[in-house]
Amino acid sequence: MASYKLVYFNVMGLGEPIRFLLSYGGVEFEDIRVNHSSEEWANMKPMTPFGQLPTLEINGKVYSQTLSICRYLAKQFNLLGKTDLDTLQIDAIASALYDFRRLAISSYYRETDPAVKAKKKIDVMTRVYPFYLSKLEDLAKNNGGYLHGNQLSYADLFFVAISDSLNMAYESDITKDKPHLKSLKEKVLAHENIKSWIEKRPKLEF
Repeated sequence: MASYKLVYFNVMGLGEPIRFLLSYGGVEFEDIRVNHSSEEWANMKPMTPFGQLPTLEINGKVYSQTLSICRYLAKQFNLLGKTDLDTLQIDAIASALYDFRRLAISSYYRETDPAVKAKKKIDVMTRVYPFYLSKLEDLAKNNGGYLHGNQLSYADLFFVAISDSLNMAYESDITKDKPHLKSLKEKVLAHENIKSWIEKRPKLEF
């Protein structure tokens, strides 16, 4: 059986989709958390494949990039759909979710200049969130309560894993007026292995 060691900062962030997938798969993994501003990370950064976290060590070899790691794990746990075209669509949705998070969190929420952040907030709240949430709600509505193919895929887990961070930046529940996304989130969180992870993970807002 493969051994897994996830290294990321002490936040949910882009590490959480990977943690969800590993938990869903029912595999044990080391959850190593690094302080972003620490000397430990400064020393570690040059040793990572692209100077970024998360990384996932599999049987002693280190791999990087969130979406690539998620896709690999999704293949191991049969979360890529039934056909290559299913996989193409699921990958596209996961990539869109990655972009959604980048615009809402990395570009807007982490902005340190108050004036710039205030300007970005208008665009994020009036354009970014409505656009992506409308698209995702339609997908869930038209795919039997899932984002693709009437069955669970890693895109569903990715969405739920980043939803807490999106809620915080949005200052509200993103599924409040989106019944199909709300139902999807409830289904994912009810999965026995995901539920177990949620119960034992560190209690963080972001």
